[in-house]
Amino acid sequence: MALTLRSGCLAILRTCHRVHSHNGLNQMGMLCPALVRHRSSQSIKLPLSCVPPTSLSRPPWPEMPDISRDELERRHQATVETVNNLLQKEAYGRLFAVVHFASRQWKVTNEDLILIENHIDAECGDRIRLEKVLLVGGEEFTLIGRPLLGCDLVRVEATVIEKTESWPKVHMLFWKRHRFQKKKIIVQPQTILRVNTIEVAPRLT
Repeated sequence: MALTLRSGCLAILRTCHRVHSHNGLNQMGMLCPALVRHRSSQSIKLPLSCVPPTSLSRPPWPEMPDISRDELERRHQATVETVNNLLQKEAYGRLFAVVHFASRQWKVTNEDLILIENHIDAECGDRIRLEKVLLVGGEEFTLIGRPLLGCDLVRVEATVIEKTESWPKVHMLFWKRHRFQKKKIIVQPQTILRVNTIEVAPRLT
């Protein structure tokens, strides 16, 4: 039985080789269609128009058209004029600002309170100016600094309300089976500021 199967397989291989040598790959495709499909899938390349649009073939956001430098300058001037009109009419509503103070960033508006985990060189009742302003905006516009806005463009002032200390915090270290324990009470100095005004220059330069 084994000899019969082996002889039959050898006969099929000889037939395939003979057909391939005489009639080419088309006749062999009739006998081995899987091999033909494998070769054809590697050789055929579809155009880009046939590839379905997916997140891998193209970005999910729409393609932005190329805008000339003159068009960008015209749009910039139109935006500046719109903001200048709002500033002259004072129709910007309640202003807000993002300031950098005491190694942190704060989003503030008028009459806001800021709790700073440190003491500053100012006494209670003193009025200070927050010079590092990253952003200021209203209802219809927002001015963003790169990274800061100029001191002549925006002015944020605050008053020192209170200088106090935080509630005592207990920091405890304990190692079991070592007869070791360490207790530390942490009291952090604090300063409270109240934002008084946020002012913007009447015209952008």
